[in-house]
Amino acid sequence: MPISTLKRTLALAAAALPLLATPTAQAADTYPSKPVRWVVPYAAGGGSDFLARTVSQGLAPRMGQPVVVDNKPGGNTAIGASETARAQPDGYTMLSADNGTLVFNPALYQKLSYDAVKDLAPVTLMGRFPMILVAGPGLKATDVKGYIEEVRARKEGMDYASAGAGSPHHLAMELLKVETGTNLVHVPYRGAAPALADVAGGQIPAMMVDLAAGAGFIHGGKVRALAVANPTRLAQLPDVPTFAELGFKNVEAAALVGIVVPAATPAPVIDTLNRQLVATINDPATRQKLVDFGIEPVGNTPEQYRDLLQAERTRWHKLIRDLGIKLD
Repeated sequence: MPISTLKRTLALAAAALPLLATPTAQAADTYPSKPVRWVVPYAAGGGSDFLARTVSQGLAPRMGQPVVVDNKPGGNTAIGASETARAQPDGYTMLSADNGTLVFNPALYQKLSYDAVKDLAPVTLMGRFPMILVAGPGLKATDVKGYIEEVRARKEGMDYASAGAGSPHHLAMELLKVETGTNLVHVPYRGAAPALADVAGGQIPAMMVDLAAGAGFIHGGKVRALAVANPTRLAQLPDVPTFAELGFKNVEAAALVGIVVPAATPAPVIDTLNRQLVATINDPATRQKLVDFGIEPVGNTPEQYRDLLQAERTRWHKLIRDLGIKLD
């Protein structure tokens, strides 16, 4: 090829590079320029829905665009997760994803309609819903030691309720079962509310519940809080010990709810979304609403959230495999 032709070819290629980069650059520069859709894979009215709607109210003014919460329940969160994974990776569709979506489901199901690692990119962990062991009138014991003794005294084991198979509430009790060497028998419900109602009514002795769902029952005296599966005591329940204080340092569990977007979403868009979400979560008014509801606000970087999810997968997948828990 003649030198003059080669020079022209290189010059044209160099001129084309900015054009090739323009769509992504423009998307980052103008984001957001239209309403943002926030998919919540649960029905309206629960803790995840409250978290999304509370944060969205503060997020919209910061983004300069409406943030529309769209409830897509079903499939143990798989419906909402799959829909988000298939959405345009432009930052205009994001998903409230808990550890059921991103940690438990991949180990519980042989076939899943989304890949939690390859299809979804972490943005930030919004908050933690610490688990609490609560007991109703069906249990004589008033503390964890007495609960364990009562379970061991029954050859057939003792039932416990959960908010559903594969939920953090379910797996927190399975973790307690392993750590205490007791025979606890799972009775799944369709949500925390009906499970709590049966514990409060004495039909089921105990369950793990998050403070957001259980506060009314606990403070109303309908159930007794025996211990919290948290590294520290909860400010709302200062007299309730942690499992670690009672000698069970590995019994730590919470529902972790964060934001993820389609995997190919440009990094500058993810950074913008992360920055605005974290600022909203750290806003004193928003933060107080979350704390009052029973949520521990977090707000971290995409990298910190990704590392946490990987550590959670390592920890919980082993438990799920060891117990042979499958949901399909």
